[in-house]
Amino acid sequence: MEILTIGGLLAEIMRKDLDQPFTQAADLTGPYPSGDATIFADVAARLGNKVAMVGTVGNDGFGECIVNRLKEDGVDVSSIKVDPLNTTGVAFVAYFSDGSRNFIYHWRYAAAGQINYDQVNPELLKDLKCLHLTGVGMSVNDSMKETMYKLNNEVSDDTLVSFDPNIRPEVLSADEIRELCRPVLERCDIFFPSETEAQLFTQLETDDLGCKKLAAEGKLVVLKNGEKGCVIYSGDQRMEVPSFEVEEIDPTGAGDSFAAGFITAYLRGYDLKSCGYFANAVGALSVTKKGPMEGAPYEEDVFEFLKKNNVSLEYAK
Repeated sequence: MEILTIGGLLAEIMRKDLDQPFTQAADLTGPYPSGDATIFADVAARLGNKVAMVGTVGNDGFGECIVNRLKEDGVDVSSIKVDPLNTTGVAFVAYFSDGSRNFIYHWRYAAAGQINYDQVNPELLKDLKCLHLTGVGMSVNDSMKETMYKLNNEVSDDTLVSFDPNIRPEVLSADEIRELCRPVLERCDIFFPSETEAQLFTQLETDDLGCKKLAAEGKLVVLKNGEKGCVIYSGDQRMEVPSFEVEEIDPTGAGDSFAAGFITAYLRGYDLKSCGYFANAVGALSVTKKGPMEGAPYEEDVFEFLKKNNVSLEYAK
């Protein structure tokens, strides 16, 4: 196995039209397979990696929809448990014309939150290249948190640990977020903060200063800047990688797709700037269809897109 991730397996139900808050009745569409780690796993598999996912679904149609999608795209689902007592987790999403979104999650007390270390297939940890963890998964409940902590501790020193916080102060206080994520942030080799998160974790004045501090400590830091692309920090190096212009249909999952793209390129030995371009292309393509995983590209789609944009990838020297 090359990549292992763990998290909430969710069915996403979304508003069909803009500017329809959940305070009133209006049409919905779905279910779409979703969840940050789920999106990461599916995209990484479509890009040609051997990927496994740890998670839990209910014994219902939503769960079957999610697991079938992961199977179709080549994800190893041997550590996905079917819970007979709880229904599959659900995320409801409303979109607004100013670009904002409103989420309602049902997963802490749903099947998605019922994860423990016993369901992890130990064969998946042998010669594992990368373990990908997210902060939002750790914030769900103690069982998920302790399972992620144990995986973080159990994987070999030769296994890369990548960490995407993906958790905002609206969910927990800044102090709680720092304490929750501290064990994984200390161990991780690759850190994927979004805007404001490097500043939050280091308590420095800007993301740039925070990323530089973490890079000086030996981490590869990849700051996700959305439509502005990304900034990569390694040692004393700082490189900006511009984004690509596409028509955005649905931004949900773009950051998770980006991380899957970056890890893919990194494991294949591309230099850091090429990893940034590859990840930006994956993230851009992911927003071109409605549904958090529906725009997930295959490897050939990414190479064709990069060629159209006159970008060539280089291997690390």
